[in-house]
Amino acid sequence: MRAPEIYIPDGLPPETGLSRTTHLGIGAHQDDLEFMAFHGIAECFYSADRWFGGVICTDGKGSSRKGPYANTSDDELCEIRMREQRQAADIGRYSFVAQLMYPSGSIVRPQGTALVEELRELLAKTCPEVVYTHNPADKHVTHIRVLVAVMEAIKQLPASGRPQRLYGCEGWRGLDWLDDAEKIVMDVSGSAHLASALVGVFDSQIAGGKRYDLAVAGRRKANATFLNAKQGDAISDAALAIDLTPLIGADPSELLPFTLKYVDRLRQNIQDHLENSLSQ
Repeated sequence: MRAPEIYIPDGLPPETGLSRTTHLGIGAHQDDLEFMAFHGIAECFYSADRWFGGVICTDGKGSSRKGPYANTSDDELCEIRMREQRQAADIGRYSFVAQLMYPSGSIVRPQGTALVEELRELLAKTCPEVVYTHNPADKHVTHIRVLVAVMEAIKQLPASGRPQRLYGCEGWRGLDWLDDAEKIVMDVSGSAHLASALVGVFDSQIAGGKRYDLAVAGRRKANATFLNAKQGDAISDAALAIDLTPLIGADPSELLPFTLKYVDRLRQNIQDHLENSLSQ
């Protein structure tokens, strides 16, 4: 396992890059931040006193590879993915990006608490106002394991050192199925050029067989258009999230009943609409 690294785009000491962070994204893989936490990136990009910091938990060796990357070895792809993530941090003017370099398998089947401990240390050093991470209905098991580790790390912090807001963002499952009143709608209109520049550096994935650049941009457009069936579009691009703020400081086991309540409300909504229509 490679040693973790902390990269500071503007060259200041690591302690400065960490301590000035106001918005923190914690993702499983390189490029997760640019997809799921773009709201925080954009909000800080245009602000003089807000800073986005990012944490990537895995080493990227399990990533898709086709086309020009088809014969890339695990170690070579790891280097490429790390370099791409640094480039994104440069473009997005991140305060820092930490790449913890865990193999995906060690997160999916954790042995010990090393990831939780590293995340707790980073959270304690950054004290962010907002944390963006994966949502509990995501279908990618590594994403869910990272979410659980984030929650455990936050729980271990003193109450005064915990973030004010915690958002579970779209990734390997959209969140348009949430009840409209329960969606966290993040307006990212007017920043498509920044989003495109950020996503475009991850050539190893785009040219390597996954058109995440088109998919994520399309999802944001679709979220905005399908947000309201009776009114014109109020925004042009929207990222959606589940508000996990009520679970700040809670045991990760609370994720299950918390998330299933959203699913139960979806089921009830579908049932009500169908029963009402069939009874006419």
